[in-house]
Order: sequence, then structure tokens, then C-alpha cells
Amino acid sequence: MTHCPPPIIQHLGLMDYSDCERAMQTAVAQRDSSSADEFWVLQHPAVITLGVSASASDVLPECDIPVVRSSRGGQTTCHAPGQLIVYTLLNLHRIGLGVRTLVACLEDAVISLLTERNVPAHRRDSLPGVYVRDNKIASIGLRINRGHSFHGLALNVAPDLRLFKKFCVCGNPSLTMTSLHECGVFDSVERTAQRLLPHLKRALYHDRAFT
Repeated sequence: MTHCPPPIIQHLGLMDYSDCERAMQTAVAQRDSSSADEFWVLQHPAVITLGVSASASDVLPECDIPVVRSSRGGQTTCHAPGQLIVYTLLNLHRIGLGVRTLVACLEDAVISLLTERNVPAHRRDSLPGVYVRDNKIASIGLRINRGHSFHGLALNVAPDLRLFKKFCVCGNPSLTMTSLHECGVFDSVERTAQRLLPHLKRALYHDRAFT
């Protein structure tokens, strides 16, 4: 890992999904080798997003919330208030990570946070994300452009889990979602973000001293 400036944390509040995706695409197009990494911390209004591998048939006909095709990798998921989004705009060459390792780092950060909050969590082989028992609590979807990543992770803090019944989660009809509140952890989205960010920095940068 080469020298790099400290990452910039942007707290963006509640932001429309499509507006945010366009902003990320613009930001990544403008990045160069000297650009600081960025974490965008936010929530989205209720929306179902279809990743590049997703089928529109995953969405049930009676679904009554917007459906958006996304540039991220992966399948079908839902974003809504009560879900913590952290988008990771990273220079992968500079921090020495490949895509699979980046996914593992994001999973490790969430697992470390949940362990700290006494929630037993784990990953699954070939199924990106973080799970509590058989239920999924965090999703990961990424896109890479010129060695720079964007999109990132979504951790269910206290969203309306009924929204996830309106589509086939990750293209898997047997998969159900859970949340921190359902697991007995009643932190707010904002407090969860405060707790998660140090774990993300540790997983990605290994407690390095920034220059």
C-alpha cells in the first residue's frame, strides 16, 4: 500500500438513489491518483434496485415502490429509510485491494461491528453480504471504473422489512432479511454509522497512519 491522504467522510442524509448514483459516477470520472478516498454515508427513500445481474422478474407484480436499474454488481435489493448506506469511493490500486478482497473487507467491517454489539454474524461462500443465522442483514454491491470503486454496502438498522417481501431478495426466493433492531440492537442509523466507520477504516487500511 502506497502513501495516501486520509479518507473523506461525507454525511449526505436522505438522498434519492438515482441522483446519488449520478453523483458517484461524476465523482469517480473526476478522480485521479491523488484523490482522497471517500465514504458517502446516507440513506435512501424506499426503492428497489436491480444490479447488473438482476432480472426484472424478481420484482412481484403487486410491488408499489419505485424500481431502478443500477450500475452496481449483484442482484435485486431494496433501500429504505432505516438502512445505513456507506458508499466506498476508493483507489484500489493505491490501497492494494482487488475486488474480492474489497468485498471481504466490507464484510469483515460489518461482522466486527455486529460482534461488538453481541450479534453473531458470518459470511457465506459465494453469497456476498453478512448474515445472522440464516437471514441476511447487510448487502454489498460494487462497481469498478479505472481501478476506482463505487457503490458499497447497505446495513439494515431498522428499515421496514415488509418491503423486502415485494421482490425476490438477491434472486433467491428462500432468502429473508433481518435488521439490527430485529436482533435486539436499537441504535439509530446515525449511531450505527459512527460505530461502523472505525471498523471500515481498520479493515481497509489496517490502522495505518495517513500522510
